[in-house]
Amino acid sequence: MSLVSSLATTAKSHYSIRMNTPVAFLGSLGTQEMVLIMLILLLLFGAKKLPQLARGMGKSMGEFKKAREEFEDEIRKGADDLDIKDAPGKEPRDS
Repeated sequence: MSLVSSLATTAKSHYSIRMNTPVAFLGSLGTQEMVLIMLILLLLFGAKKLPQLARGMGKSMGEFKKAREEFEDEIRKGADDLDIKDAPGKEPRDS
C-alpha cells in the first residue's frame, strides 16, 4: 500500500484510529503493537504524566477537528456565494 493511498484511507476515516486500520506510514496497527507502544510510553513518561499527555493530545485533536470543520464551512460558503452571484439580466451560455 502506497503512502498516498494510506493517507487517503486515513482521511476518509476522519482520523479515527481503530484496530487494524492503516495509519499514515505505519501500516496496520494490531493489538500487540498498540500494547507495546503504550508500555514504551509508560516507561518514558511515567504513570503520573500519561494522563496529562493524553488530555493535552485530546484537546489538540479537538481543536484540529474544530479548525478543519470551520475551514470546510468557509469553503462551502465561498462556493455557495459564487453560485448565487450570477450576472443579472444575462442568460447562461451554452458551450
